[in-house]
Amino acid sequence: MQNGPAVRRRKLGAELRELRTGAGLTSGEAARLVGWHQSKVSRIETGASGVKSADVRLLLDAYGVTDRQQRELLLVLAGSDDVGGRHHWWHAYRGVLPPAYRDFISLESQASEMRTLETSVVPGLLQTPEYARAVTGAAVGRSHDGPDGTGGPDGTVGPDAPDDAEERLDALVKVRLARQDVLRSDPPLVLSAVLDEAVLRREVGGPEVMARQLQRLLEAARLPQVRLQVLPFSAGAHIGITGPFVIFSFPSTSDLDVVVLDHLTSSLYLERKEDLRAYSEAFNTLQIHALSPEDSLDYIAGIGGA
Repeated sequence: MQNGPAVRRRKLGAELRELRTGAGLTSGEAARLVGWHQSKVSRIETGASGVKSADVRLLLDAYGVTDRQQRELLLVLAGSDDVGGRHHWWHAYRGVLPPAYRDFISLESQASEMRTLETSVVPGLLQTPEYARAVTGAAVGRSHDGPDGTGGPDGTVGPDAPDDAEERLDALVKVRLARQDVLRSDPPLVLSAVLDEAVLRREVGGPEVMARQLQRLLEAARLPQVRLQVLPFSAGAHIGITGPFVIFSFPSTSDLDVVVLDHLTSSLYLERKEDLRAYSEAFNTLQIHALSPEDSLDYIAGIGGA
């Protein structure tokens, strides 16, 4: 288990090594092409050291990689804030966002699919402004708050964060809502979410806020890129009872897929194939035991009184 930057370095290095091999080059030959020492290529490929975006571009050019989407994803893994000649939208919030949360957002912005189990709160990508404010406000006083308000890096603020708590809260809510643009991008992120019934029953922000949030879930569930399922209390104990998780999948290669787990003081990233397989199988099992998407709509509507 590692933090976000370490996972990104290893994944980036593995992908660059595969691209070099596919181009028929040894590490020494690649180093000569870009004017480096062979040891620098080796350190990058093993994830032993970070790499600048400019260096990644040099290697991709040397390996003949022209696919725009693949290049952008690898630059994101390198930690670039300027992909395809544009700054990512979250760059404006660097003062309030810790590196771990920026890592999460950068992965989310480039993923083609996101599978998530939520046991406490509505996924951040489906939250209404009022609900997002209530969740973030409840956690902003803590040292950490996960991407969807359940633990992890979201609520941790950077060294240049505003001193005023209300201003900091406003910024974090704006970030959470801006993240939702991935569902409207072209192509959009495909979101599959399994929600424990507790998510629907927990009255966040009061009855009116919760009623609007449940209505938002009904609207989102009808989008072709969103698959929403409810795991009712009647399902009893289930494989996800130990806590929520997120699985990110990417369009270029499954080797870049990653599982994100939130804890009270950190977020952990799992990249081993056996971990990915275990969590993918767990998610599939949860979907089987959850209500169908159609029945889930009726269930949500019943709770919300719609």
